[in-house]
Amino acid sequence: MAKFSLRDILAGGIFVLAGAYFALEALNYEVGTPFRMGPGFMPLLLGTVLALLGIGVAASGWEKPDREKPLPPSWRGIVLIVGVIVFFGATIRGLGFVPVVFIAAFASAMASRLNSPLFAGLLAVGLTVLCTAIFVIGLGMTVPWFGPWLGQ
Repeated sequence: MAKFSLRDILAGGIFVLAGAYFALEALNYEVGTPFRMGPGFMPLLLGTVLALLGIGVAASGWEKPDREKPLPPSWRGIVLIVGVIVFFGATIRGLGFVPVVFIAAFASAMASRLNSPLFAGLLAVGLTVLCTAIFVIGLGMTVPWFGPWLGQ
């Protein structure tokens, strides 16, 4: 039996790779100082923090073997989440912000077998209201609430 947790080491490695990538890409922008932040400051900081967290996650799994057998992949969740990303990008201009966010939130909630359609619907309504208030109203995003495909 292995003396390490393969899951923790792989997860930590993914965090380290993602954090290092963002931190290195941030160096292509002006970083600035903490008092006069440039556009690369926050990506550099967050990428570094993510890489350090990844090192911590990997280190925590070093002397901790996996006790349970790995679960098979949840194909339902994988297909729904990837499908939602493609759907959002392909239909945001045609359907508009409100319907796309509602459908995406509903499908994402249904990716888990633990959620009922009622809970997914309530979650989708709440997220749609919240996202509309933040992005369209608050930040002034220039996307129609309802798109031309719906006769708007």
